[in-house]
Amino acid sequence: MSSEAHLQEDTDGVSDPKGFLAAAVSSDVRGKGDDLLDTGIVYSPSPCSAAGVFTKNAVKAAPVLDCERILKSGTLIHGVVANSGNANACTGTQGIQDSLKMIRLAEAACGSLEDSFLVCSTGRIGDLLPMDRIGPAIAKLGESVVGGIKFGNKFAECILTSDTRKKTCTARFEIDGKQVTIGGAAKGAGMIQPNMATMLAFVTTDIAASSNELKALLTEAVDPTFNAITVDGDMSTNDTVLVLANGESGVALDDKSKALFQKALYQVCDCLADKIVSDGERITKVVEILISGAANDIDAENIARAIGNSLLVKTSWYGNDPNWGRLMDALGYADAQIDQYAIDISYGDVPALVLGDPIPENKPKWKEVVSQARFPIKIDMHQGNGSYRLRASDLTEGYVDFNKSE
Repeated sequence: MSSEAHLQEDTDGVSDPKGFLAAAVSSDVRGKGDDLLDTGIVYSPSPCSAAGVFTKNAVKAAPVLDCERILKSGTLIHGVVANSGNANACTGTQGIQDSLKMIRLAEAACGSLEDSFLVCSTGRIGDLLPMDRIGPAIAKLGESVVGGIKFGNKFAECILTSDTRKKTCTARFEIDGKQVTIGGAAKGAGMIQPNMATMLAFVTTDIAASSNELKALLTEAVDPTFNAITVDGDMSTNDTVLVLANGESGVALDDKSKALFQKALYQVCDCLADKIVSDGERITKVVEILISGAANDIDAENIARAIGNSLLVKTSWYGNDPNWGRLMDALGYADAQIDQYAIDISYGDVPALVLGDPIPENKPKWKEVVSQARFPIKIDMHQGNGSYRLRASDLTEGYVDFNKSE
């Protein structure tokens, strides 16, 4: 007997699946002398299979390189140690040593084998980690999770940087009377661009699955979710999505459970991705760009990204201006098959352009749609069957003010 996956938002996230523990503390990574939570651990006493998807930036932070190395080795994983406030990126050989030290400290604190922990960092690029403060914090975290602490909500808080709120969700489904749970936590608000961004996402599940199975399903879930959002067009050095599975539910990933698990994993990734783009730095609008009728899916994606990353388009959204001319200009320089006299554009369900001809009498309705905090733009290219969805944001003077200095 099976049931549909059910998603809940604003949950404990990573500590919701059976057997997963989590804790967070302050180690004053930013050096401001405050008690802001900035270091955390997710831990499973039972060994986990694991998989990850990482930034495509050629400049990768030391933690990304360590995660890639450990996952490639195929060792069983017991947890993840993470910090915010410092990305440990572009930090040379010292950064490499510090990343490995965080792993070793977490393993020692939890009594785990070598290379059984993964590591993630996020925050300012180019600064060395304050390991004299992080080290004791990791030891304290180990005591907490080994002692049974399940503070997934606090872990979600400790990974935040310019975020304004925590991002968690949990999906559950039943099969043959047994419940499978997938919990997630993420951070990200700036440097958000397809192929992931300054974002970390952690997914835990109590299903039993191999690392290869998890990798395939995670990649499939990430492409239309985390890889289909943009805030400012910048790609980070630290982007990471990790999934850990400990098998504590007693349910194995097989032909019977795969479809339900696949759907639930997608729901978690999609929910977290939406929370990231909707928390973009100083944004006021989330815009869903829906491309259909492109010559192929690649063309559709190129068109959506050209529009979603156009500064002229993004600022017009901020100004409540339904400037479809800017949309046409942006899609015109996308690497795609285009016939400008065969394009339909709608703001919500209000047509702005039909087969290349403008519908000026609809302008008051266009402005009404664009004045909303969240709205879709639908574009039919009439070139084929290609389609793509991209979630983007507007661009405000607040973004400039926030990013012009520390």
